[in-house]
Amino acid sequence: MLPAGRAQALRSSRDSTACAAKPGPRSVGSSSRSSFPRRWVAVQALDTSALEEQQQQQQAAQLNGNGSSTAHQHRAAAAAGVSRPSGPTATLTDEDVNGMQLDGIQLEQQQQPTGLYVRVRGMVKHFNTAKGVFKAVDGVDVDIPPSSICALLGPSGSGKTTLLRLVAGLELPTGGKIYFDDLDATDLAVQDRQVGMVFQSYALFNHMTVSENIKFGLQVRKLPVDHDKRAADLLELVQLTGLGDRYPRQLSGGQRQRVALARALASNPRLLLLDEPFGALDAVVRKQLRAGLKEIVRSVGVTTIIVTHDQEEAFDLADQVVIFNRGLIEQSGSPNEIIKRPATPFVMGFVGDTNSVPAGCMLVRRSGFNPRLGKARVMFRPSDIRLSKEYVATLDGQQVTPATVNEAANMGWTMKYTLKFDDDVEVEFSVTRAQADKEFKLDVGQRIYVVVPPSAMMEFDETELGSAPII
Repeated sequence: MLPAGRAQALRSSRDSTACAAKPGPRSVGSSSRSSFPRRWVAVQALDTSALEEQQQQQQAAQLNGNGSSTAHQHRAAAAAGVSRPSGPTATLTDEDVNGMQLDGIQLEQQQQPTGLYVRVRGMVKHFNTAKGVFKAVDGVDVDIPPSSICALLGPSGSGKTTLLRLVAGLELPTGGKIYFDDLDATDLAVQDRQVGMVFQSYALFNHMTVSENIKFGLQVRKLPVDHDKRAADLLELVQLTGLGDRYPRQLSGGQRQRVALARALASNPRLLLLDEPFGALDAVVRKQLRAGLKEIVRSVGVTTIIVTHDQEEAFDLADQVVIFNRGLIEQSGSPNEIIKRPATPFVMGFVGDTNSVPAGCMLVRRSGFNPRLGKARVMFRPSDIRLSKEYVATLDGQQVTPATVNEAANMGWTMKYTLKFDDDVEVEFSVTRAQADKEFKLDVGQRIYVVVPPSAMMEFDETELGSAPII
C-alpha cells in the first residue's frame, strides 16, 4: 500500500501551488508562438533528443540576435518541456512569482477537480508522404472524465500515439478541437497545458542524480514549494525511498521508469500521458509496475491517458478503453463492455482469442445463428464453447454438433484443445489446467458434443478485420 500521508501531501500541494491555467488560445501564426527569444526556461524534461534539438535552436537564436523560428521549431523545443517568459528579453522577477499567474500556473487555490476533463472533437491529423496523404487520425471524438485512467489500444499505425501527442501539444492538428475542462486547448503551448509525460525510453538525465532529475522541472520553473521535500515525497510514493543520491545508470529498468513517473508528477500536472511506459520491461516487472502505477494515479487524482499494445495492461489499468484502427475509434467503453459486447468484428477479433468458421458450416447451422447476406465468416470466443462428453441431443436448449478432439497442447497453466467437426472445420477450446485435470479430462481422439450460443456469434467478412494503414 502507498503511504496515504504522502499522497495527501501531493494533492494538497497541487491545490495550493499549481492549479489550472487560464491563458487564452494561441493561433498558430501569432507572434507569441513564433518568436524565439534568447532566454528560455525549461518546464520539464520530456525527451532527451528534443532537448538537444532545442539547445541547437537556442544557440542559433543567440548567434542571430532576436531571430525568429517557425511554429514547427517552437513545438519541437516545447517537446522537451521548454517554456519561456513572453517577450524577447523578459526575465522572471519576484513580482512574477508573487503574482496570480506564473507561466500558465496559478498560485491561488482553486475549487475544481484534481484532474482535467479532456474532450476531443473532430480531431484530424494528416501527414504528407511520398505515397500520398496518411490519415493518422481521421475525425476522432472522445471524452475522458476527470481523474480517470483511459487506455488507447490498437495495432501499430492506428493513430493512438498521434492522438496522445496532439493532446500533449507535440503535434499541430490538421483539424478539430481539444478541450481541457471548458478551455479550448487546441492551440495552447505545451508549457501551458499542465501535462506530465512519461516515455518508453525514460528520457532521464544521466548526469543528474535521481533527486536532481525529479527536482529539475521545479527548479527551472522556480515553483514556490520545498523542492527537497517534494522529491522525498515522490520517491516514497513510487517506493524508491533512499535512492535519491543514485544515478539512473545505477538503477534497474523498473526503477528508472518509476523515476520518470515521479519527475512527471513533480510539477503537479492535471493530465498525465504515458506512451508505452512498460514496453521495454520484462513481463514480471511490467505486472509489478502496473499495480504500483494504478495506485499512484488513484492517490494523486490526476487524469491519465496511456498508450499501449498490451491488452492485459490496458484492461488491468483503465477505467475506459478506446480501440483505434486506421485513424478511427472502433469502440470506446469500460473494459467489461469491450470484452463482453464488442461493437464491430474488428474489436472482437482484436481483443482476446476468437474462432473463425465458415458461415455455412455445421456448427453455425445447428446453433440457429443466421448470418446476414454477404457475410462469409462467423467468429466466436473459445470461452463460449459448451460441450458434453456423453451423447445428448440438446445441450443448454440447443442442438449439439458432434466433434472429435484432434489435438491437445499443454500451455503451462492452460490446456488448449483443437476440436474437429465432421465437416472438417476446426476450432480451439481452452481451459485451465485444473479444469482439464478434474472436470474435462479430454483425450485425443475422444468424441464430444458441442454447442455455441448464437448470441455469442458475430458474422463478418475479411475486409472488416483489416488494420493496415490506408494512404
